[in-house]
Amino acid sequence: MLRQPFTIYPIRGDEHEPIANATNRVEAAEPETLLDAFSQAVVRVVQRVAPAVVGVQVMRTFGAPRRSAEVPGAGSGFVIAPDGYIVTNSHVVHRARRIAVTLADGSELPAQLVGEDPATDLAVVRVHANDLPVAELGDSDRLQVGQLVIAIGNPLGLQASVVTGVVSALGRSLRGPDGRVIENVIQTDAPLNPGNSGGPLVDTRGKVIGVNTAIVAGAQGLSFAVPANTAQWVVGQLLRGGRVQRAWLGIVGELRTVPGRFVPERGASQAAGVAVLQVIAGSPAERAGLRPGDMIVSLDGVPLRSPADLQRMLSRTPLGSSVVLGVIRQGRLLTLRAELAAEPNREV
Repeated sequence: MLRQPFTIYPIRGDEHEPIANATNRVEAAEPETLLDAFSQAVVRVVQRVAPAVVGVQVMRTFGAPRRSAEVPGAGSGFVIAPDGYIVTNSHVVHRARRIAVTLADGSELPAQLVGEDPATDLAVVRVHANDLPVAELGDSDRLQVGQLVIAIGNPLGLQASVVTGVVSALGRSLRGPDGRVIENVIQTDAPLNPGNSGGPLVDTRGKVIGVNTAIVAGAQGLSFAVPANTAQWVVGQLLRGGRVQRAWLGIVGELRTVPGRFVPERGASQAAGVAVLQVIAGSPAERAGLRPGDMIVSLDGVPLRSPADLQRMLSRTPLGSSVVLGVIRQGRLLTLRAELAAEPNREV
């Protein structure tokens, strides 16, 4: 069920020596020795992580009540707690009427949705089971371009398939299913296919450093994973309350060019800003005095060059915080103070 959720336009790991230590120590060895060391490293990682990888099957209902049709879907996931908590992608389980999980031993169990976050394309489901093998989250901030990675999942229903690749790039951005920008996405050349969604991307220490989420349709070697550090934070929020609460301003906006007379010497430090198209009633934006037609050019003194910049900064701001907005209104540059509240829903 791996899909392209964007239009083409991102725990400390322990300090012990990685499983691939044989490769690190080999200096002047024959190519066959190097390849065998890499092969053994992959085998050890798979033996450690594959028992925690599961298949996720869903059933959705589409159409009017009298003409509805059930449509199946599938993806992957991995167990993060021995009592049955499983991480997968939001787009795998979103609006599913039934969810079932196939464990590594072939047993199938019904699952319940604990919570999902379309903004990062992550979800947690749970099966009622005990003493399940788990996959451990690593530190995705320590990744380096060129580092070897291993993806395990159920592409096209083929259980526990293993592919390898390298980290092609770090810090990518892509749009999630709800239109938000997911930051610091990992790009790899691991050849993923539909059904890999929600499966783990693993390093040579056997730690999960990403959750596979997207491929570029029609391209080769362009796969993307949500970083493990993002997943760790989101999963914690979902386990506590079933959703992720983010700071919310309450506007509908679009990218627009800043009038020339407001470029640096007049106080605005860039040539673009966020034009306010709509102010949601009762929102922090309305209470702060924002109006349709205003253009937001900074938040707490930091320039905004796009709506994604505004979204990114709000997501990092604690609920209840007060922020200062730099606003252009009718040819004047002014400041407004807004006290941020929790986002009431994911559609605004």
